[in-house]
Amino acid sequence: MTIMNLILRIGFLRSPHRTDRVRSALPALALAGGLCAGLLFGLSGCGDGAEETGATFSLSGDETAFIDTLQAHTFRYFWELCNPQTGLAPDRAPTPSFASIGATGFALTSYPIGVERGYISREDAVERVLLTLRFLRDAPQNADPSGAAGFHGFYYHFVVPETGARFGTVELSTVDTALLLAGALFCQSYFDGGTAGEDSIRAIAEELY
Repeated sequence: MTIMNLILRIGFLRSPHRTDRVRSALPALALAGGLCAGLLFGLSGCGDGAEETGATFSLSGDETAFIDTLQAHTFRYFWELCNPQTGLAPDRAPTPSFASIGATGFALTSYPIGVERGYISREDAVERVLLTLRFLRDAPQNADPSGAAGFHGFYYHFVVPETGARFGTVELSTVDTALLLAGALFCQSYFDGGTAGEDSIRAIAEELY
């Protein structure tokens, strides 16, 4: 099965009621297919080389400490700087910034990692994820870009952090919407418990998807 066959079989394309979304997303999907193919070929080549030479790879203590610190600081960026009312992530810091839909997807991905690394409790992560997903679900989506967060399930590239409204004249972004949905689906898979909060995460992620 080819990479594009795999992409075309994912759940994002499974509903006959999402034809417009599928057509609009095809350029991004083609790019994703090319990147996946390149990654797979690259990994294959690396694996063959390692087998031929018998080489192994390991991190030094200093390298491990650096990566641990980098991971913790990256998590803190999202945990401390996302808007407390909407959950939207800033595009940059420390200067004041509009929010980025793609960065918000990364933020959603970081919360389960924070739980696994012991940075936050599972309960705190559930609360933050629910805040973000509920806002995204309820944010206005319509043909009039004034005050809207998106249209037909796609979100604007940059939005106002406090309201989710389109920032300036930026475009509806297939790529950044895909990054956002990837974060939502990551949370849907991770939060598999039977509590009301985790049930809601899975349900809202499915609505957005």
